[in-house]
This record gives sequence, structure tokens and C-alpha cells, in this order.
Amino acid sequence: MLLVADAFEILADPTRRRIVGSLKGGARSVNDIVDAVQMGQPGVSRQLAILHEAGFVQVRPEGRKRY
Repeated sequence: MLLVADAFEILADPTRRRIVGSLKGGARSVNDIVDAVQMGQPGVSRQLAILHEAGFVQVRPEGRKRY
């Protein structure tokens, strides 16, 4: 179970907030998020893994892409 304090710690990171903000309009591919937050793909993937583990985002594979 994610504690409220943990949720604030996770969202305290400005990069993760930008990623969550880029998802307000709906599902996006990892490459779309990379472009939106102007960060390299490995960094975005690392931040998405943290957000996913905490329950802030979901991953949906479609073919070779992940949304």
C-alpha cells in the first residue's frame, strides 16, 4: 500500500511531475513522453518505472509500442 507521504515524495520530483502532466490528455507512447519532457529515453523509462511501481501510471503494450 502506498502511503500518502510516499506519494508526495514520488511526485516531489520535477521530472516525474512533468511526465504525469504530459499524460493528462491520455495515454502516450514512451517516445511521445520523451519528446514532451525533453529527456532521454532511458531517463524517462526509469522515471516511468518508479511511477508505475507506485501506481501512478499503467503500461499497456500494443505491438512494439508501450503506452
